[in-house]
Amino acid sequence: MLFPEVEGQNLEYKKYKLPIDLEGELNIILIPFQRWHQNLINSWTEYLNNVSVNFPKVKFYEVPSLSKGYKMMRVMIDGGMKAGIPNKGVRQRTITIYTNKSKFKKDLNIPNEETIYLFLVNKLGEIVWRSSGQYSEFKAKELNNYLKSNSN
Repeated sequence: MLFPEVEGQNLEYKKYKLPIDLEGELNIILIPFQRWHQNLINSWTEYLNNVSVNFPKVKFYEVPSLSKGYKMMRVMIDGGMKAGIPNKGVRQRTITIYTNKSKFKKDLNIPNEETIYLFLVNKLGEIVWRSSGQYSEFKAKELNNYLKSNSN
């Protein structure tokens, strides 16, 4: 399964075409849909920071996904997110997309917006691992096992 091509912009105003513009050999993409999903994202952050240290070719990104209709409010929405994130590194890895969410979710086989979704994507855009929800040691071990056996 391929990660769909979508365009976005990080909170430092750099434009991206996902997944091809992502900087890692492997990229972990976390997709939240609701504001309260930030707590779920935060549950993964310490672990993913360690992944980035232990596997330097792996990068991770937060990709808040909003409907195209909100694009007119991008300056206000992204500005509000940016104001709430004092860390420049976090702002750089946060890429907001304004897209046809129904198609996006269908393309990624996302059943609903009740939780976050995580995708490990290679340079070809292939999804090689996926998960959802809050961090757990089981999910982390599953991802670690994949990374150990597939990143040189």
